[in-house]
Amino acid sequence: MKQRIALLIAALAMLAGCNTFQGFGKDVQKAGEKIEDAAARRK
Repeated sequence: MKQRIALLIAALAMLAGCNTFQGFGKDVQKAGEKIEDAAARRK
């Protein structure tokens, strides 16, 4: 549960920090990579 809250806060911070749609796309891609890494570590 704590990890989900931390992830949500991080995602909101990234969204607040991006100024363009290109930046938004990069932020979403990085968030997706982190989620994939976390999922791979849990297997």
